Amino acid sequence: MSFPKNFYWGGATAANQFEGGWQEGGKGDSVCDHMTAGSVNSPRYFTNEIQKDRYYPSHNAIDFYHHYKEDIALFAEMGFKMFRLSINWTRIFPKGDEAEPNREGLDFYRDVFLELKKYDIEPLVTISHYEIPYHLMKEYGGWLNRKCIDFYLNYCKVLFTEYKGLVKYWLTFNEINSLQFGIGDILSGGFPREDGNAQELGLTATREDNQKRYQGLHHQFLASAKAVVLGHEIDPENQVGCMVAGGCYYPYTCNPDDALKAQRDMRMNYFCGDVQVRGAYPYFAKRMFREMGVELKVEEGDEEILRQGKVDFYSFSYYMSSCSTEDPEVMRTNGNLVTGVNNPYLKSSDWGWQIDPKGLRYLLNDLYARYQIPIMIVENGLGAKDVLEADGTVHDSYRQDYLREHIRQIEEAIEDGVDVIAYTPWGCIDLISASTGEMKKRYGFIYVDLDNEGKGSFKRYKKDSFYWYKKVIASNGADLN
Repeated sequence: MSFPKNFYWGGATAANQFEGGWQEGGKGDSVCDHMTAGSVNSPRYFTNEIQKDRYYPSHNAIDFYHHYKEDIALFAEMGFKMFRLSINWTRIFPKGDEAEPNREGLDFYRDVFLELKKYDIEPLVTISHYEIPYHLMKEYGGWLNRKCIDFYLNYCKVLFTEYKGLVKYWLTFNEINSLQFGIGDILSGGFPREDGNAQELGLTATREDNQKRYQGLHHQFLASAKAVVLGHEIDPENQVGCMVAGGCYYPYTCNPDDALKAQRDMRMNYFCGDVQVRGAYPYFAKRMFREMGVELKVEEGDEEILRQGKVDFYSFSYYMSSCSTEDPEVMRTNGNLVTGVNNPYLKSSDWGWQIDPKGLRYLLNDLYARYQIPIMIVENGLGAKDVLEADGTVHDSYRQDYLREHIRQIEEAIEDGVDVIAYTPWGCIDLISASTGEMKKRYGFIYVDLDNEGKGSFKRYKKDSFYWYKKVIASNGADLN
């Protein structure tokens, strides 16, 4: 077995988690810039005003803003074919509603893209990755306001025009289904909030909560569809994809109730995918909306906009699988965005995320059977407590084990007939954790000397996994030892 000849090996990041320079180059503040640090045991907090006695990790992050040439050179040394990054909306439009963009911000990303091209690394650019301008939250109510569609399209037009010939692959929204649950209310939707525990702010699911989430999501669907059309108009070479937080669900028992629950839970992969790939809401949406008390405000022409703006490829994140049951007494486990039921056949990470490489193959087959378009796995990885030795080495064999088994299952899926075209593991360089805001939850092949309080030299060190992944890429996935 072998991977396709032109397979895109690489890594993935997000501006708010690794870029830093939050007030440099004319940048405005995003909603993420108002999120404090937390830990596995203490929550992150959202504050409307930046408080001097609190630490906001996005402000400096790992300072890619000043280290981008060094970091890209390290990616090139590993042999990256693709690098996924996001553009910080507020670096281009500081408030989000300006008519003209910030030239200094545009120049920064141009320099980044030119540096990537120097090493023949293809950029995969997320247009909005939990970075909605804070001004749009405060003055407009975020994505609850249909005006955000126009602000987003103006932003996209500038990006597609400015970087024509430099960027071919685009993702409209990161984990767009995050707006259905969790802290997506803040980071993805930009819904106005009082100061408070960010994790708890998104946990309720009242009729009012659901109404806001799905109305905001409808506006994002329209914005994404229009961006696809616009991207193709400005440059026919553009390939514009969706990005969904992927999950694999198994029935906890052979009880038919558990099987039906697992079937419903799998729809987290389909609800947004159907709208963005097929161009229409899925068949199960009517009952789902009715049972949640959601009444979408759909304007004339919206359905046609969705039909016209179908994406070119499907991309998703995958970290773990879960079990589904109607039994409320079964132990729950942590995970990406949502919690699930503990699977007794699987091991878990230090943060309680269950490790299931075969679930990735299962999900790849499931998605490709439904959509029949190219697929990218744009996030996958193991968050762990790495130790920097006195000699500057990091021995992370556990990360190699995790990635090795997932790559093997991707290869199996390709043999099954799934058209997988890219694999960009998450946090290819250590960065700030989105869920906890801490630094010690490390994913990268490159260690960054920084602690949970933002203290450190910012020096980069190559982990053992750096050399292992270099060998994987050089062999096009043939050498996984």
